[in-house]
Amino acid sequence: MIFEQSWRWYGPKDPVSLDMIKQAGANGVVTALHHIPVGEVWTVAEIEERIAELKESNKKNPFKLHWNVVESLPLHDAIKRGKPERDKFIENYKISLRNLGKCGVKTVCYNFMPVLDWLRTNVKFKLEDGSTALLHDKVELAVFDLFILKRENAESDYSEEIQKEAKQRFKAKTSEELEVLKQSMLMALPGDEKGFTIEKLKNELAAYDGISAERLREHLVYFLKEVIPVAEQSGVNMAIHPDDPPWPVFGLPRIVSNAEDLDYLFETVPSTANGLTFCSGSLGASATNHLTEIISKYYERIHFVHLRSVQREKSDYFYEANHLEGSAGMYDLVRTFFELQQKNDRKPLPMRPDHGHEMMCDQKKQFYPGYSAIGRMRGLAELRGLEAGISTTLNKTNS
Repeated sequence: MIFEQSWRWYGPKDPVSLDMIKQAGANGVVTALHHIPVGEVWTVAEIEERIAELKESNKKNPFKLHWNVVESLPLHDAIKRGKPERDKFIENYKISLRNLGKCGVKTVCYNFMPVLDWLRTNVKFKLEDGSTALLHDKVELAVFDLFILKRENAESDYSEEIQKEAKQRFKAKTSEELEVLKQSMLMALPGDEKGFTIEKLKNELAAYDGISAERLREHLVYFLKEVIPVAEQSGVNMAIHPDDPPWPVFGLPRIVSNAEDLDYLFETVPSTANGLTFCSGSLGASATNHLTEIISKYYERIHFVHLRSVQREKSDYFYEANHLEGSAGMYDLVRTFFELQQKNDRKPLPMRPDHGHEMMCDQKKQFYPGYSAIGRMRGLAELRGLEAGISTTLNKTNS
């Protein structure tokens, strides 16, 4: 087995229940304590309560689930901005890591993206088959940035051609279309019910004025040099998630977008506990990222895997494709993981299918975009089939 089949679960309020996750074919649960405010300690009691919820579900069904990955243990903004109070929040983070290690949860996914963890301009982009997907279009981003958000000096981030097209689109849009764009851009993260307002987003962006990519990188390294020794002592692997999309947005710096960024990060903090969440969609949104090369180069540091494929139509324009289609080249990715696993005799890596399409009866239900049940179940089924085919074929060839 190449991967431990996993599923992201947002806790008891998630419309996708634990029983449904079992039916989808996963046995690893990727979850977090979203109810705990960012920066506060995850206590042993709170962690054990989440584990107990899984154990209670397992009593009803012989198909067992376990918590294999935290996604995510978020960083307080003071850490990312390098504020004086960051040390207090870093100490809290260390305590949470120790507590997770004590409870047997050994992989922590996190990110270092300022303000926005990921960004899409249309969260219900209609595909030819009638399902909907997530779309990122830089021209639409410019429409929002220039004419709705009206960010100061935003023009400097867009070419004259994009500015011209954005102006034309803005004039042509109905009020309803502008509202759809606005709501897509201001959407809350999963587990966050508050979301953004225009004013809040402007204030958050302004807080990063003067923070260059170099400074943000220094803040990340400061954090890692503090927490990685604690992670090592606790038997916990940290797995940073790449930027999504892997280029600057709203003038914010991005520092985990390509192989050069990863080289710097892992050379500066060399412990293998300082690892990577390999996300084929985030990295694959840029045609300059060679995904199989990234897997091969950083395999020992890959502690968690997100498999999804984006269809790149042009630079800065992509949408979520079916998992076995699009620009990722999923067969080559899974085969590379198989060959490296055989060579290194490594246990299966936790993997979850990411960003499924909304389809069939799920289109009449309320889900966080990208996290409906049937679309992800289809993705997991396709990936399991691909994995089985590669494993069976190559094992026969090698025997």
